[in-house]
This record gives sequence, structure tokens and C-alpha cells, in this order.
Amino acid sequence: MTGTNRERRDRIAADLVGRRRELDLVLAAVTAGRDILLEGPPGTGKSTVLRAITRNWDIPFVLVEGNAELTPSRLVGHHNPARVLREDYSEDNFVAGPLLEAMTTGGFLYIEELNRAPEDTLNVLLAAMAEREVAVPRVGTIAALPTFRVLASMNPFDNVGTARISDSVYDRWCRLAVGYQDAAEEADIVRVRTGATDDRLVTDAVAITRATRDHGELRRGSSVRGAIDTVALAVELDNLGTYDSHEQRVLDAALLALSARVAVDEAAEVGPEQVITEIWENHFFSSPGGQRRVRTA
Repeated sequence: MTGTNRERRDRIAADLVGRRRELDLVLAAVTAGRDILLEGPPGTGKSTVLRAITRNWDIPFVLVEGNAELTPSRLVGHHNPARVLREDYSEDNFVAGPLLEAMTTGGFLYIEELNRAPEDTLNVLLAAMAEREVAVPRVGTIAALPTFRVLASMNPFDNVGTARISDSVYDRWCRLAVGYQDAAEEADIVRVRTGATDDRLVTDAVAITRATRDHGELRRGSSVRGAIDTVALAVELDNLGTYDSHEQRVLDAALLALSARVAVDEAAEVGPEQVITEIWENHFFSSPGGQRRVRTA
């Protein structure tokens, strides 16, 4: 990496909290002209890293949600039906989709939840990745600018409504596994996103949120977004002046922020509120050895 590249990397890193290794790896891939698949749970900064790169490179970031409605025509584009009736098919009445938008502007096409996209859509995408051009009927062949990249994300822990990604699809990508950041970095993220200066509140919110990720009765825990919202809500509850207890304020904020972000295991006989309350009790009132902790004012 040249000095210029290092300086660029450092400027991008200034917009991020942590993720230095992931930034280096993603930069290496896209600078080498490769497309990359980021695999990891939601809320781990995957799109944040990519947006930071595109801002620094001054190129578009085109976001697409992978789902059953992402058909080839939605991805590539379509002719305007009303104008076709009036004028017949022409290049002028073609409406470019996100794939062609990214190709013609030299941007990053980012597909969230790639494994939710239909197989025929993936086939179109793979052809564009291989050839760096797309043949559009009645329009012609659209070639990509040199900075065009295809990037995608997948959540390996959520298989509801997803399809298995074939080996031929994986073969087209460089793959990077992205996990949760450590507690200190997540606390820094919460401070940056909320502007909170109450370190006790930030630490409590991060600890409770992180505890949801390995609770035995949850099949999915919360990302750092849960801690961000817990802190933001707790600050507003404090401003209302109706809570005498820090602990109770954190509990109500956590219930509101986390209950939709966690998923209870199908075999469990509890709801998300019960699990969050249990985590809260363990955090505030139990020592690591399981003894009740003395509450302090």
C-alpha cells in the first residue's frame, strides 16, 4: 500500500469507530477490483464501512434490499409502460434500475440480505459481475465504469425466508465474516450516535444489549442499535423527571428498545419482556457468582 493509499485509509477510518481490520480488508478487495460478500449479523457496521469508502472516493452508494420482490427487471430496469403505449419501445423511455445506476455512475451496488433474492435475479447479477456489462433489449449494451463494484451482505443466523447460496454464487465473491465489536468499541459507538456523556448509562445499556446475544432462550440477540436506543430513551425518560431509580429507568428503556430486536426461541415458554427483565436483574442485582448485589444509591 502506498503512502497515498494509507492516507486515504486513515481518512476513511476517521469516520468509523473501530473496524480497522475490516476496513483494510474491504479496501484491499475493492481497490483490487473485486466484489465482496460481507457475512454477519445485522448492526455490525457492514454498510457503514462501505458508505465511508464511497464518501471518500466520491462515488455513489446504491442500496438494494434483497427480497422476493427483487426481480431481474427491478434490478436492471424497465421501459415506462405509459410511454411505451404512446411511443413504442425506445432507449428514451427505459427506466434504469439500481444495477444500471451503479454501473453507469461507477458506484457501489450494495445488496442487503443477498440470500433472500430470487435465483433468476442472482443469475443476472452474476452475469453483470463477470462481464462488467449488461445487454438490455431495445436499449443496447451498458458497460460499467471502472469503479463499479457489487457488494452484498448476509445474516448467517437467520434462515427464515432465505435460500441456500450455491457454490457457483460464492465462487464469484471475496467473503469477509463480520462479527460484533467488543464492549469498549460498542460503548464508543453509542456515545457517538447519542451524544451521551453518562458513562454509567452507556455501560449498562451496552452490557444488557450484549447479554441478549448469548441468552439460552433467545435465538437472536440485539445489535448495538439496541444499546443506542436504550441510551437515547433513558435520557428522555430522565428529562421527564418521573423516575427516581436509575435501574428502573434503564429497565423501561431497555424493554422499549430491545423487545422487538430479540427473537425468543420457539421452544421457550417466555416472552422477550421476561428475558430482558431477567438480563436486567442479573446485570444490576446479581454478582458473577450468583449472589445478590447490594443496591447503592
